[in-house]
Amino acid sequence: MFAKRIITSILLIAMIIGVIFIDWLCGLVVTLFIIGGLYEFFSMLDKKGISAYKYFGIGLGMVIPLSIMRGFELTRGWEFLFIVLALLFLILMQFKRRKNSGAIVDISTTIFGIIYVSWFFSFLIKIRYLEGGLGLLAAVLLITKAGDIGAYLVGSRFGRTALLPRISPKKTIEGSLGGLVFNILTALACKPFLGFGYFHLIVLALAMGVLGQLGDLSESLIKRDCEVKDSGRIFPGMGGVLDEIDSLLFVAPVFYFYMSVALR
Repeated sequence: MFAKRIITSILLIAMIIGVIFIDWLCGLVVTLFIIGGLYEFFSMLDKKGISAYKYFGIGLGMVIPLSIMRGFELTRGWEFLFIVLALLFLILMQFKRRKNSGAIVDISTTIFGIIYVSWFFSFLIKIRYLEGGLGLLAAVLLITKAGDIGAYLVGSRFGRTALLPRISPKKTIEGSLGGLVFNILTALACKPFLGFGYFHLIVLALAMGVLGQLGDLSESLIKRDCEVKDSGRIFPGMGGVLDEIDSLLFVAPVFYFYMSVALR
């Protein structure tokens, strides 16, 4: 399993290096990850017996990253208008169903999947299009994933105290602290990309580390509720798409809004 993780990680790193320098290609890969993540999310709901609008959700989820890539904004903050329209269409589609039971859950989980996977992960494209976006995107990926690696390495070696056993039995407090240390060290190494002072970098790294771990735990909560071990099996030794991007889902939007203010 460890060998599979290493090989998969190397391949993913190679892919990221290959696409991050070309903005449109980077956006396209983010879109593909969103499609895969949404498919896994709705597939988990299927196993739980929730009849969410799977392909409608995937289709709408594709529109958000693609519209960001094309620079399309119908209104300022158009994503909110998009969500309102999506809700309207889902209600109209629900009218065609023969059953009324579960309507609230079906509609709500579809909207949740679009926001949670598509909208949140699309902020990586927005980060790439900021001034100095190449370095900023590299920094957010390196800092966040370094925390994942640190938590896994420290937790598997020194982990003794369960963090939240009800949600994720294998995660430990020692691993969580180890992940934060890796976040800080990587943030300091990314100083040329971010340009902040050392104290600023440490605070930013801690915030990103906590958000990354919350993203990981949130996906673990969803998997626990759906009674699945991994969201998918596309990445040998590491699980599915959601298993790979979960720590970025909360980090990406917060980092984008923070940097949007910091770069003014």
